[in-house]
Amino acid sequence: MYEKTFPNKRFKITLEFLKKHVSTSETILDLGVSNPFSKIMEENSYTVINTKGEDIDKDQSSLVNENYEVFTAFEIFEHLLNPYTVLENVKCDKILISIPMRLWFSSAYRSKTDKWDRHYHEFEDWQLDWLLEKTGFKILDSIKFTHPVKKLGFRPLLRYFTNRYYLVYAEKVKNN
Repeated sequence: MYEKTFPNKRFKITLEFLKKHVSTSETILDLGVSNPFSKIMEENSYTVINTKGEDIDKDQSSLVNENYEVFTAFEIFEHLLNPYTVLENVKCDKILISIPMRLWFSSAYRSKTDKWDRHYHEFEDWQLDWLLEKTGFKILDSIKFTHPVKKLGFRPLLRYFTNRYYLVYAEKVKNN
């Protein structure tokens, strides 16, 4: 159902990855307002709590005050100035994060009409890995995948072969 077009390919891969690591009995705190993918999670029997649109760089009270077993951030970290403090305030042990990766042939995304729709960070995979390690998480599974577009040109051709998304499942490292 979701595999035919973008963003459906991304949604299909993300849903399969989520099902592999998260039970429908676990409550998910999904960083960001309700969105098409949070609705897909709910359609697949997940209980999802979304943040309310607050500026997460300044207000992380949802991370501390909500009750959840899993934290998800699908294509959100690139919009934050400081994802480190977000990860420090996550109060559960399981997280799933996806990011658009930095591409050598394309500059960082910035909407000309929406001041919030901009990428402050476009990570390389090792940068997200390091961020998770520094905040006490261990990556247990990850995948990378492409983002083909139906356009003609050199960059669209490169998108067929170059991984654009990085999706990780990590758990908090327990201190003995």
